[in-house]
Amino acid sequence: MPIQADSYLTLHYRLSTPEGETFVSTFDLSPATLQMGGGQLAPQLEARLIGLQEGEHRIFDLLPEEAFGAVNPRLIERIARFALPPEVVLREGALVEFSTSDGSPFSGFLRALSDTHATFDFNHPLAGKRIRFEVNVIAVL
Repeated sequence: MPIQADSYLTLHYRLSTPEGETFVSTFDLSPATLQMGGGQLAPQLEARLIGLQEGEHRIFDLLPEEAFGAVNPRLIERIARFALPPEVVLREGALVEFSTSDGSPFSGFLRALSDTHATFDFNHPLAGKRIRFEVNVIAVL
C-alpha cells in the first residue's frame, strides 16, 4: 500500500546536508511512527513520502526553498536587553524560548550579544540550507 496523505507509517529518516552533517537521524535508534499530516514532519518533507511503498529506501536532495525556505532577514531582530524578560538566560548560540501575548511558545537563536542588545534569529534552524532527506519506509498502516 503506498503512503497517502492520511497514512500511519513507521520509518527511519535522516536530515543532513549533502556533505554529511547530520541534524537528526533515527537510523541508529528506534524507527519513528507517525501519522501523515500530524505535524511530526514538516509538510514539505511529508510531500516527498506520498506514493512511497513499504520497504522503499529513498534519498531526496532538496534546495533551501524546497526544504525549510531561505533565510528571511526580517526574522533576525536586534532587541534591547532591558526589553527582554528578566528570567531569560542570555548566552550566544543558545536557543531561547519566548511566549506570545496569548501564551503560544516560540524560540529564537541568540546570534550576538552586547552590553545593550541581543540579536535573535527566529528563522527555522535549517533555513537557507540544502537538505538531504533520507527515508527507509518500514511499514504503512
